[in-house]
Amino acid sequence: MRKIRVRYAPSPTGPQHIGGIRTALYNYLFAKKMGGDFILRIEDTDQKRFVEGAEQYIIESMQWCGVKFDEGPHIGGPFAPYRQSERSDIYKQYAQKLLNEGNAYYAFDTAEELDELRKKAENNKSTFKYDAFTREDLCNSLTLTPKQVEEKLQSGIEYTIRVKTPLEENILVNDSIRGEVIFNSSELDDKVIFKSDGLPTYHLANVVDDYLMEITHVIRGEEWLPSAPLHVLLYQMLGWENRIPQMAHLPLLLKPNGKGKLSKRDGDAMGFPVFPLEWTDPKTGEKSSGYRENGYFPDAFLNIMAFLGWNPGNEKEIYDLEGLIADFSLERVSKSGAKFDPEKAKWFNQQFLWQKSNTELAKHLQDYLDKNSVSYNVAVLELIAQHMKERVNFVHEMYTSATYLYKNPTEFDTDTIAKRWKDESAESVAKIKNFFENASNFSTEVLEISFKEFLQQNGINMGVGMIATRLCLSGQAGGPNVFAIAQILGKDEVLARLNNNVSVIEKLR
Repeated sequence: MRKIRVRYAPSPTGPQHIGGIRTALYNYLFAKKMGGDFILRIEDTDQKRFVEGAEQYIIESMQWCGVKFDEGPHIGGPFAPYRQSERSDIYKQYAQKLLNEGNAYYAFDTAEELDELRKKAENNKSTFKYDAFTREDLCNSLTLTPKQVEEKLQSGIEYTIRVKTPLEENILVNDSIRGEVIFNSSELDDKVIFKSDGLPTYHLANVVDDYLMEITHVIRGEEWLPSAPLHVLLYQMLGWENRIPQMAHLPLLLKPNGKGKLSKRDGDAMGFPVFPLEWTDPKTGEKSSGYRENGYFPDAFLNIMAFLGWNPGNEKEIYDLEGLIADFSLERVSKSGAKFDPEKAKWFNQQFLWQKSNTELAKHLQDYLDKNSVSYNVAVLELIAQHMKERVNFVHEMYTSATYLYKNPTEFDTDTIAKRWKDESAESVAKIKNFFENASNFSTEVLEISFKEFLQQNGINMGVGMIATRLCLSGQAGGPNVFAIAQILGKDEVLARLNNNVSVIEKLR
């Protein structure tokens, strides 16, 4: 039995959409479950669309996810090179084989001539296709004499090589997700397989590389299903019909409302990323947000990706990578499109945040605070993590939703002040200062018990005393236990806020 070998073959034309990352993940999970190899191949034959930095972005994205390639341009391997732009001589010999055996032909039609044919078809409310029905009337090696063809080739004029699609032939594509799909060759056009710039198109390069790299399974997006019959044809024409990979075409990622393919614009409009990492366009300088920079954990991101079109057949929703490998199967990948749910994505991150220790969360929090030049007391970060983790979806929210834990509040909840700051609140705070000043144990549990006893002994209404203390310390009505806040701030800061913030609150009444 042949060893399972799959590939992720992106084009370096910009940042990787999460649809591409999901494709990579499914390839990886399938390969690892089957004891196979996972290869990165860069399909950069379209040099006009090449974007500087895109290849490194692809590699860094997968490294962040924890998904490792067995072969690729960055690590090498027995089937190198892994960039198609470095394999052009290989493709030429197979294009020539197709020409020699009558399965392809030279096409000398200019871009202007083809545009004119398309316009004429549009005016007649039809679509022009370069195919078995039109090629006999066009400028190509099927209609020219051998001498005319040779003269054109020798003259140096631009030409392309097109595949000669057979007429009225059924082509079977066996898909692991969709079953048997039958196409009639008359529906296909004669695709260009070699361009005028001397490089192959995706179709030829993809087939040749998959064959030479011994790829056993092609797992890719649904948008490539219409190309599958051409690829099957090329395998047959090249004499490789016994080595056609098993195909699987993954469902589209849809907008949150389920109407249409998920795009960057959807993310921009609804405030969620569609790329794994932040990306800065090298031409325009425009920045696009990424999951990493938005505070998602890599393991949460992998779960988000895994469940976009696949389900394990049980109630389990939280997986580590080894668990995903163990439970993954192509048979449980849906045919229908997968709606992206931004709130579910946050939920996944929250679940992984809850699983992490306070020590680990404190380290993540420290990294965030350092990056954003926020001053803090390192000794209390674990305590902050302990009391904030149940209230947030992301580590950075331990700061952004509770800045009062790091510095004196500058904003106060005026609605709560209007409703719950009473005439006696300022006088109560003056007494409460004495309680905190005399407190010898500043742990949350001890403070809470002794504070409530203090209020009762000094005739202070429990509701008035509690909300007055909370407003002075945090400026907010909600948040962690007020005595946890006091423990995090420490005695000196608590006394300073009780002393200074009363007058601020009184002015806001």
